[in-house]
Amino acid sequence: MDIFTNRRRVRKNSLVMTFLFISTALIYGCDQQKNNMHDTNMAQSSKNDFAPMTIEHRLGTITLQHRPHRVAALGMNDVDLLDVLDIAVAGMPKDFAPEYLSDYVNDPEIVDLGAIVQPNMDRIYSLKPDLILISPLHASHYEQLSKLAPTLYFDVNYKDSGSNHFDIVKDHLLTLGKIFGKEALAKRKASELEAKVANAKSIIQNHSDKAMIVIHNNGAYRFLGEKSRYGFVFEALGVQPVYSPMEAGLHGQPISSEFIYENNPDIIYVLDRTAVMEKHSGLNLENMDNPLLRQTNAWKNNRVIFVDSEAWYITGAGVTSLEIIIDDVLKGYLNDK
Repeated sequence: MDIFTNRRRVRKNSLVMTFLFISTALIYGCDQQKNNMHDTNMAQSSKNDFAPMTIEHRLGTITLQHRPHRVAALGMNDVDLLDVLDIAVAGMPKDFAPEYLSDYVNDPEIVDLGAIVQPNMDRIYSLKPDLILISPLHASHYEQLSKLAPTLYFDVNYKDSGSNHFDIVKDHLLTLGKIFGKEALAKRKASELEAKVANAKSIIQNHSDKAMIVIHNNGAYRFLGEKSRYGFVFEALGVQPVYSPMEAGLHGQPISSEFIYENNPDIIYVLDRTAVMEKHSGLNLENMDNPLLRQTNAWKNNRVIFVDSEAWYITGAGVTSLEIIIDDVLKGYLNDK
């Protein structure tokens, strides 16, 4: 084969490769154009099926002209509710989250917005959210956040949750369902929560046992009764509290083992704050044991319940966390001897 034949073959192969490259580029370009048109059509469809809405909350009013697509959720309770409704989260604080929301923390596409108690305003600004969800922990930032995007306040009472706690959670769930076009799902989840509450109340009402909720923090205990962030356990679920004149408030009142012994609860619910904050395994009977606690009815009858501290402490006002809390509460009655 002479050199001219080789040159003709090379030129022919080059022409074939060039033709294939151009064809592939044209096909890819058409596909990209179709995808872009699809995304545009989806966004336009979302706008077309959304009626502008105005929502009032305790800190103000928001007006939404279109369905939000980039949501910044600054509290874990809102992340819980968005998860239940299968709504994407664009950004959230990642310093503390319950185990059941760990996939959100590990998702690199979800922007880390700093700390739950002190969100990073620069990161929120860079995220360019079209809806910001906040809790009482962020109330002092409301005016600043409202300048960035419509900011919806979840009015959870962390000092005295009381008898309407479940209603507040359900109302917020239904509001989110309306905003994101998930009304049917939100109503179904609200009904499931109502049924779980009703079932728990029907079990608890047959018992006169006195219960106590205590928080463990670095070797010390704090008491949380009817007037506390867990007031709903007593007032909404019907758990009978030990008598105490103390107003527990947000973080509870410090107590001693003597206090627990003197009140002699039939059930003790133990929340380990230290384990949550330091991210390690919590208390158990062995490392909580002491002579005074051993003399309580709860200890004698195996009714010291170590609760899911993350669900109780980090959240406590989401559908999933409330389901966990109800299950934990009922463990105290299932161990009844």
